[in-house]
Amino acid sequence: MAAIFDTHFHIVDPRFPVMPNQGFLPPIFTVDDYLSRTAGLGITGGTVVAGSFQGTQTEYMVDALAKLGPTFVGVIQVPATVTDEEILRLNAAGVRAVRFNLYRGGSAGIEDLDRLARRVHDVAGWHAELYADASTLEPIMETVANLPKISIDHLGMTQAGLPNLLALVGRGAKVKATGFGRTEVDVPHALREIARVNPSSLMFGTDLPSQRARRPFERADIDLIRDTLGDALAQKAFRDNAVEFYRPREIPNP
Repeated sequence: MAAIFDTHFHIVDPRFPVMPNQGFLPPIFTVDDYLSRTAGLGITGGTVVAGSFQGTQTEYMVDALAKLGPTFVGVIQVPATVTDEEILRLNAAGVRAVRFNLYRGGSAGIEDLDRLARRVHDVAGWHAELYADASTLEPIMETVANLPKISIDHLGMTQAGLPNLLALVGRGAKVKATGFGRTEVDVPHALREIARVNPSSLMFGTDLPSQRARRPFERADIDLIRDTLGDALAQKAFRDNAVEFYRPREIPNP
């Protein structure tokens, strides 16, 4: 099996506090749980993503990246007041992006998007990751499109958001082929359209442990991507696009 870079999963370690989000507390899902759950999938690197329930805490992320090793990176939530020194500390630990959770909250808000996204890019080359229903982005499309580097989670969440998503893809945005059990998108159609607009856009992720999704990640999700895109485009989505975008401290094996 070809190597996979898993661009989206969460680590919930009971040694670090979490907070309820919309009345939800996540299940425990440690680094060991993740490695056990993904054994045999060919994952050689990936991205730990901050959850809404983790707020702007950081030590759980530093701990997880130290355990997973240098082929893994992180996407963190930080307050708009974060210092340059803290950005650089997190960058050295393997963090590569700031997440704006516009869908569930828990992160810096939309009012901070332009300034904070540009600042972390200037300081450490990070990109901005948006968890949002793409159909709601219309009022800020130009702001989002003009950011230095962006990615959009879970295929933009809704079928109604696909036109906005494709417009952003056409202007260089990356899109995570993740969360098939939570999105309302026609997944095969969206995958084909995104790859048609920009073959370098799609990046696969497991979305584990798939909390609050209608169903968790399944091995069949990998097969769906390969069957829909074909081997060459699937290889870009499974590994190549993400490795170039995330710049892990050590490049995982091809």
